[in-house]
Amino acid sequence: MSHILIVEDNLDYRELLQTFLESANYMVTAVENGAQALDLVKQHTFDLVLLDLMIPKIDGYDVCKMIRKDSNIPIIMLTALDSELHQIRGFDLRIDDYITKPVSMQILLHKVAAVLRRTSTKGPDHLIYGNISLDLKGHTVSILGQKVDFTLREFEILLELLQTPGEVITRKTLISKLWDYDFYEDTRIIDTHIKNIRKKLGAEDYIETVRGVGYKLQKSD
Repeated sequence: MSHILIVEDNLDYRELLQTFLESANYMVTAVENGAQALDLVKQHTFDLVLLDLMIPKIDGYDVCKMIRKDSNIPIIMLTALDSELHQIRGFDLRIDDYITKPVSMQILLHKVAAVLRRTSTKGPDHLIYGNISLDLKGHTVSILGQKVDFTLREFEILLELLQTPGEVITRKTLISKLWDYDFYEDTRIIDTHIKNIRKKLGAEDYIETVRGVGYKLQKSD
């Protein structure tokens, strides 16, 4: 059973989230502020953090930043702050999803399940896709058992693609997740990295260009 930590200062909404997720067979711990959340993350193992931004004592951004110093635990930001800059800032901190309130509980449930499924299938150390293996701790790539030299940024782009096979990832999405938002409009840098990645993948190149949009990874056999 997956264990979810909810960090939400609104009591009514916190109880609603907890009741709904527990009815979907998740184990849930709920707290009202960032300091409590950080204490619990140090003491317990959670499978996912559902994190509001405007919370007392330590805000959601700083909570996320501190968690990311030691852990890759999946984080979904659930907040009423819906501006593009707020979302980009969240993805810069390597969150797994950003959901704006109000959101239907059924949509939230599907997004939680999707993040848990995506993060659990890649395993704690390696992500395997066809003949490609990513060492998530060592940040190395092997093809047919042989290590291939990838830059850190190439590794991160390939990881994003491998985590969502068959789904289109736009250039702007990749920029917002992997670069500071100051470079948000310069999407050509993604094309350059994709070109280099394709050369290194060789015959194992599953990357498909979606013209005018971005890229997606073909599903391997």
